[in-house]
Amino acid sequence: MHPFLILLAGMIVILGAIIVLRLNAFIALIVAAIIVSFLAPGDQVVKISRVAEAFGKTAGSIGIVIALAAVIGTAMTESGAADRIVGGFLNVLGEKRDAVALGATAFILSLPVFFDTVFFLLAPLARSMYGRTHRNYLKYLLAMSASGIATHTLVPPHPGPLGVADTLGIDLGIMILMGIVVAFPAAIVGYLFGTWVDRRMPIPMRPRPGVDTEHVQTDNPPPLFAAVLPVVMPVILISMSTMVDALRIWAPGQAALWAKVRPYTAVIGNPNLALLLSAAAAVLLYRRQRRPSREQMASMVESSLMGAGVVILIVAAGGAFGAMLQAAQIGPAIQSLFANGGKSSGITFLFLAFGLTSVIKIAQGSSTVAMITSAGMIAAMIKGIPLPYHPVYLATAISAGSLVGSWMNDAGFWVFGKIGGVTELETLRSWSPLSAIVGTTSMITTVVMAIVLPFR
Repeated sequence: MHPFLILLAGMIVILGAIIVLRLNAFIALIVAAIIVSFLAPGDQVVKISRVAEAFGKTAGSIGIVIALAAVIGTAMTESGAADRIVGGFLNVLGEKRDAVALGATAFILSLPVFFDTVFFLLAPLARSMYGRTHRNYLKYLLAMSASGIATHTLVPPHPGPLGVADTLGIDLGIMILMGIVVAFPAAIVGYLFGTWVDRRMPIPMRPRPGVDTEHVQTDNPPPLFAAVLPVVMPVILISMSTMVDALRIWAPGQAALWAKVRPYTAVIGNPNLALLLSAAAAVLLYRRQRRPSREQMASMVESSLMGAGVVILIVAAGGAFGAMLQAAQIGPAIQSLFANGGKSSGITFLFLAFGLTSVIKIAQGSSTVAMITSAGMIAAMIKGIPLPYHPVYLATAISAGSLVGSWMNDAGFWVFGKIGGVTELETLRSWSPLSAIVGTTSMITTVVMAIVLPFR
């Protein structure tokens, strides 16, 4: 069978299973991977086993990181560390810049914490701010949403960008650094859009039964340094290892020094160890602040890991699906469409990655599934093709595309609307264009940087 027909069959299975049959994304991806494997060339004996091997390879590379990130997020929320970070930004920026403070807080918190958790945390603060000012409620919601979705889709250890980096073979430190660089202007543009749409469509805070209008502060908030430590520690450790590797190339005169340092930075900068140390810091802070019993401590960790387990299954299944597409020889088939190569085809790949991910996101709703699925396809397409830029730009293009087309089949749509107290129509007029604007801005930044700073 022609590789394009195999690709089409895989896409139909995934979208049909998720949208029509309402199956879990893990089941849809695994079934699609098995079907693609059977349609692809190869010995019949290994067509099932190679799916399991690809699944295990992906799970082995990202499973520990996702599990530890889930523990970090829960421990930071339960210990009051997240509340402390919010208060720190308000103290620095002042209440006149309360929307900026919410956006900045969401940007920092969303580095290790899932977007929905950050939104749950900050929504009561947005409501209490409106209670004092009686204005800008929609602006508050959109400011923290812009930052949260930007970092959630662009910066590991979130499962989407983590899986994309693993599929494309990108160093995790580079993915973190470039993800932050691309996410920052996108968050700013999203904030500006929130300011504009709030003036055109002011929305009052509507009372909701069971929801407090005042944000409840912890009686004994942790020190700011201790609260921020679980967030910045893995970023610093992983980036340190990446920088040393880069300096070996950029500063060859000190090659002997970097050679001596590298064994140490490679160990402490390993993502698994860096996240483990960060999780230990977050859990110790939780224990210090809440004095939980052993049962409570175990329950907190166990609930975090149970939630992470579903995410790991989906990401690993996506990796298996991508590997089976490569086995179907779709790469050589698509390479023939870009036979001329050169710089133009490299930029074309960026737009292809963005557009393909956007289509998948619009169709089935999940940014993570869209990123993982698209990454497998793009990895197969570019195999053997020299790119005029670092492949991290392909990863950020994929991540940017996953933000375009958020509507009623996206869980984030309902989190924003239901927790924020916004109607469905208001959500379509605010959240949906915000998500598209953040994604488009990320794509523009990606293309500009790929041209100006390719650093191959």
